[in-house]
Amino acid sequence: MAEATARSATDLLSEARDLTDRILDRWARRLGDEVPGRDGEALAYALATPGKRVRAALLLASYRAVGGESEAVAEVAAAVETVHTYSLVHDDLPCMDDDALRRGRPTTHVAFDVPTATRAGYLLVPVAARVLAAAADALALPPAALGRMAGELFRSGGIQGMVGGQWLDLEAEGRTLALADLIAVHRGKTGALIRAACTLGAIAAEAGPTEVAALTEYGEDIGLAFQIADDVLDATGTSEELGKTAGRDAQLAKSTYVSVMGVDAARAEAERLARQAVGHLEAAGVPSGALGALAGYIASRNS
Repeated sequence: MAEATARSATDLLSEARDLTDRILDRWARRLGDEVPGRDGEALAYALATPGKRVRAALLLASYRAVGGESEAVAEVAAAVETVHTYSLVHDDLPCMDDDALRRGRPTTHVAFDVPTATRAGYLLVPVAARVLAAAADALALPPAALGRMAGELFRSGGIQGMVGGQWLDLEAEGRTLALADLIAVHRGKTGALIRAACTLGAIAAEAGPTEVAALTEYGEDIGLAFQIADDVLDATGTSEELGKTAGRDAQLAKSTYVSVMGVDAARAEAERLARQAVGHLEAAGVPSGALGALAGYIASRNS
């Protein structure tokens, strides 16, 4: 059963990568032509960086779980991945985590320079809005649905979500956080965009309120499970396995689930959250097959 689940999650991630990467590559080439000089080159470089596309896979699976059928939903996933890419470009800057490696290649500020990478990160936000608008058009969604999706995506990427969580994370460097405070950081920094991916999939399928709420609750728990697994990997993995510099949390004196709970307890908590996430779907009558497979992968991943 474990092997079958792993294969299922692997298939979903592979499909999400193929669909999303084609769209992001198209936008990267378009922006390289539209935006002159190094800014355009940096935008194209950042968007074309390979990734696992976990958020895209969650969005596709959420959309299908509530009856969505169009492959054009991958355009919505590309918008989410564009916001995620913006966050990574800025997260790697010297004033933040100061990382030289991301997804197995030089970070944007290393490949170009700090001012160019900073501008590229900011520019990716309106790019995400363009990608999302194109997605709504491809799916023939009404304007109200696009408005709901835009509100969800940009709230999750802003001060109420990802940016706010990053702010709290920077303030916490060098301090030992209580578990409740650590959870508050990561429900924003990491969890908000993962939750939004699940919610956006439901909205794109024009699902009902009960289904949207169940997928949002699933995303809330699975986003936290993702961060816990990430902390475990940072403490136990290698840079080659992770595609980024291992051990950065310890170097930056950050509180993590590993430093607060220990490796074994952190792993157990990620698995508990994955089970709880699937329970939200089952309670609402939302099919949990693909999303259950992704939950299992996220809680126990090794890269």
